[in-house]
Amino acid sequence: MSASSPLNASVIKILGHADYQPCNGDGLARKLKLSPARRKDFDSALAAMESEGSIVRIRGDRFVLPRQADLITGVISFNSKGFAFILNETGGEDAVVPAGETGTALHQDLVVARRIPPAPGRFRDRINAQVIRILKRRRATFVGTLQKTGSFYHVVPDDPRQQQSIYVAPTGSSALRPQPALGDKVVVRLDRWDAPHLNPEGTIVERLGRPGDPNVDILSIIRKHELPTCFPSEALAEVSEFALQPEGHAHDPSPHSGRLDLRGAFVFTIDPDTAKDFDDAIHVKALDRDTWEVGIHIADVSHYVRPGGALDREARKRGNSVYLVNQVIPMLPEELSNGLCSLLPRVDRLTFSAIITMTSSGRVLGERITRSIIHSRHRLAYQEAYQILQKPPKGELAEKIHQAWALASVLRKNRMNAGSLDLDMPEVKVRLNDQGLPIALEKVEHDSSHQLIEEFMLLANETVARVIKNKHLPALYRVHENPDPEKLQELRQNLLIQGIKVGDLTKRHEMQRASRAIAQHPATYALKISLLKSLKRATYRTQPLGHYGLAKANYTHFTSPIRRYADLVVHRALLKPSDRPKYKAGELDETAVHLSQTERTAAEAEQDTVRIKKLEFFQLQLTTDKPQSFDAVVIDVQNFGIFVEIPAFLVSGLVHISSLADDFYHFDERQRRITGRKHKRSFKVGDAVKVQVDRIDPMRQQIDFKIAGSAATKRRR
Repeated sequence: MSASSPLNASVIKILGHADYQPCNGDGLARKLKLSPARRKDFDSALAAMESEGSIVRIRGDRFVLPRQADLITGVISFNSKGFAFILNETGGEDAVVPAGETGTALHQDLVVARRIPPAPGRFRDRINAQVIRILKRRRATFVGTLQKTGSFYHVVPDDPRQQQSIYVAPTGSSALRPQPALGDKVVVRLDRWDAPHLNPEGTIVERLGRPGDPNVDILSIIRKHELPTCFPSEALAEVSEFALQPEGHAHDPSPHSGRLDLRGAFVFTIDPDTAKDFDDAIHVKALDRDTWEVGIHIADVSHYVRPGGALDREARKRGNSVYLVNQVIPMLPEELSNGLCSLLPRVDRLTFSAIITMTSSGRVLGERITRSIIHSRHRLAYQEAYQILQKPPKGELAEKIHQAWALASVLRKNRMNAGSLDLDMPEVKVRLNDQGLPIALEKVEHDSSHQLIEEFMLLANETVARVIKNKHLPALYRVHENPDPEKLQELRQNLLIQGIKVGDLTKRHEMQRASRAIAQHPATYALKISLLKSLKRATYRTQPLGHYGLAKANYTHFTSPIRRYADLVVHRALLKPSDRPKYKAGELDETAVHLSQTERTAAEAEQDTVRIKKLEFFQLQLTTDKPQSFDAVVIDVQNFGIFVEIPAFLVSGLVHISSLADDFYHFDERQRRITGRKHKRSFKVGDAVKVQVDRIDPMRQQIDFKIAGSAATKRRR
């Protein structure tokens, strides 16, 4: 049961009353005047609320709200240094858990923690807590390397945030074939972990292969995040009911009944060059000198994926597609994601359209959200659209793209003037050869062609959010809550250290000024990550609580239903009442929490595969006779060395001071620089340097560099 059901809401109300005296389940049932017939459901509701952390049990089996007992419930997030944070789900600030107070918690577990006095040190001004109970394990299996110490066999997890090795039975006792050997990548199931001073115990359930085998690294990440690799037969059976020819239902009149026919409009798509699933298409049309019609057309997945079916259950379970370096794990089978639902060129496709009338200055005059059918004229890659925008328009396609950009650029300007933040992170695409080895790293520029599509998608999402809010339709909103002032103060201090002077970051114009300054700073990438960490994570909710980053009161996800289940929920809300799903109490709230989690999992998996292939790319530098030199910039200076970033690859690492063998360097803390005593060579933040790879630590996923041309000295490990 969800905490939002009427029964659960009644329990929360009683526990939150100023005169409430803690009581057990029997006492609560009497207060609620429940009949014996309802007692079983009530006991189940209490158990569910306790397991999700909305209530806690104290001595005498009595129930209270966490804050009443000075307790915090939330998801624990570990740092590779051993301490952790608890993302408070019961209101109030997040908490820091010192390294010795994490108990038997593992990364992403749902835990209960008790507030403790802060110890002197880095987090003395933050709430400190001690884990006292594990409510729910995030996962039961872990990926790692099989090793042996003395007579004990153990698996060292790949994730540096999981610092305890897991003891396993000796090799040879496993039923797996082939038998795992020392050094193999394996999947281990956690069997028990009762005491923090002892190591957890587990059982090896799968051998993945040798670390150097092709694509074992990617398979390890898939298993680490428990990503599905095949669809259930029941879901595939539903897909097989549709005609799977490229034309699909194009000539079948039945799906077209009641749809707006837009096959005569000049519709086109702009996507990455490697994309196969095309969610969105657009068209623009001049209505008069100052008025425009903008059409944003989105694949109508709701026509194919029916509520409650096997396909729908699997799509909800996955939550979203996952885009790894070498493959896509789709939310929907490829027959739909790359076929019938994908807005391919020169075929009819069923769509949901947001048709918006606006002025040349970006003022919205009206909108219509309707089911439709389109026929895309052109499929462009971002690079092609960008090249068209660099030249005067020739031909209808070029003219339409230039018109679309003129409108999109106005929308972008208006959005920034309203206080929107530029939170787009630069990306690096890893190119692999046929053996899965990285052969090139390519930085993806977020140019005008990307911004064109982005602004139209934002316009559609905001428009649809306003419609579903005004009509009180059951749907999901994309919510980005205001940041905690304490986190913004930490960001301000970090920026000051880097020479960026800003005022009160709780003021939006100051945050915008900080964002612009970060974009011009040598340590842009690292500082932008710091900025994002100071903000709350965007989530899905059933209420429109606004989007801080975009400075929008109403926002949802409508434009990517092929790859996001949340968008499919929004599409279904827009159907006529007889076709809308009937949700049980709390069902949408549970879906919102689930989809927020699957999104985080997908993002971590995607980042993991990019990170591991980047490491592999630089590892190859250590095996060549002619290692490359890379242009880098100094982003931080410490007494033990300088941190550098390679902007072209968005990779950072340490140049240890012991590798600077040409002189004896000393650290000036006030000026944040190191200077050679003899030759007076110095390094400070912002300096351009050339570096080469010195050392790779695959376990910690860290790169050490050396200044190009210098010989690295041996150092203590």
